[in-house]
Amino acid sequence: MKSPELLLPAGDLSRMRAAFDYGADAVYAGSPRYSLRARNNGFAKLTELEQGIREAHERGKKIFLASNILPHNAKLKTFLADIEPLIAMQPDALIMADPGLIMKVREHWPHMPIHLSVQANTTNYWGVQFWQKMGVERIILSRELSIEEIAEIRQQCPDIELEVFVHGALCIAYSGRCLLSGYFNHRDPNQGTCTNACRWDYQVHNAAADDSGDAQLLSDFHFQAASETANAQFEGINGQQRHPLANRVYLIEEANRLGEMMPIMEDEHGTYIMNSKDLRAIEQVARLAEIGVDSLKIEGRTKSIYYVARTAQTYRRAIDDAVAGKPFDYTLLAELEGLANRGYTAGFLERHQTQEYQNYLTGHSLAKQSQFVGQITQISGDGWATVLVKNKFAVGDTLEIIHPSGNQIICLTAMRKNGEAAQVAPGNGIEVEIPEMQGKDNALIARVMSA
Repeated sequence: MKSPELLLPAGDLSRMRAAFDYGADAVYAGSPRYSLRARNNGFAKLTELEQGIREAHERGKKIFLASNILPHNAKLKTFLADIEPLIAMQPDALIMADPGLIMKVREHWPHMPIHLSVQANTTNYWGVQFWQKMGVERIILSRELSIEEIAEIRQQCPDIELEVFVHGALCIAYSGRCLLSGYFNHRDPNQGTCTNACRWDYQVHNAAADDSGDAQLLSDFHFQAASETANAQFEGINGQQRHPLANRVYLIEEANRLGEMMPIMEDEHGTYIMNSKDLRAIEQVARLAEIGVDSLKIEGRTKSIYYVARTAQTYRRAIDDAVAGKPFDYTLLAELEGLANRGYTAGFLERHQTQEYQNYLTGHSLAKQSQFVGQITQISGDGWATVLVKNKFAVGDTLEIIHPSGNQIICLTAMRKNGEAAQVAPGNGIEVEIPEMQGKDNALIARVMSA
């Protein structure tokens, strides 16, 4: 079995280094102005981007640059001039979605490898064959595909690279083509300025259509109770039984916009509009590798260094175990539960019932089993390490020391603050020292939560 590439997000230089330290084969970073993370891009300066590309290549790793916006006319005028110095830095590929931009890069720099972004919504093998004829070297397949569909695409298109998302946030729109942020805040997600409106706190109210077709609020209906009843009665998505709440109109109200009622519809497949669970396909790694998927991709260029390190380390183990023919290690699931998440799903890779896709209970992240509490910044000769604190921890806590050389569980026996003995590191932004950390340079620290 061929080992697929493990591809991690790099929001900045520190997260890129962490991704490589913990097992990534390649990273993807945002190009200035033309990435879908234009609002939060640690590589916005060309000097930082050049340094990142140089460091990646010195380590024998790859770095891909996302230039995957769907631009309006105004950005066409500057695109070629802006992209030229980036191509001169020799990234390993550009990740692109817009046919016009791809056409121009192919015309001016035919040697430049292009990976087709998930934003292009490639869902079938004819689409893959089309882009292959256009000179694209890799297709990042749409998140809406099942494993069976991916396998069929691989069979029909054996000589092009295929990339599949295996972990991270799922968009409520079709592979990211969302307009909620643009509607609420006039920040267009397809131009790189998404404000994640799908993850705000919404309440659902019952409504009825009046004679003009407008939705009117009803006060004698309890959505949550009706939804629970419907979910209990709903048997599947293949026509076995129609959803009891189908073809109704509802109104949603956002917590910070009280009184602004927005109509939505629900059909027999559910209400696919808000707050998707997060993708976790680590159990499917062996199957994807067996199919012959070339790259397994983790989402999250705006996530923390802890997220990058933990996901890189965990998926590295899953890939290595799969290639070695070992059975799946279920302790990997628990390690990913320690990341802040909105509940996990295998997404569309495995066809579950509607309630498995959607998180109806909470609209915010829940940290489970472990919590990131700090990062070691330096170690003195006597083994005492300076820790930049991220969350509260104390003497007596069980800590996991996360390091590329291997993780270690300890019980914290002592702590110093400003040279004096201390019992508690109260929270973000302060520095403390902890003992016996020889060889754990730049390690991350998580507090293991009691069950």
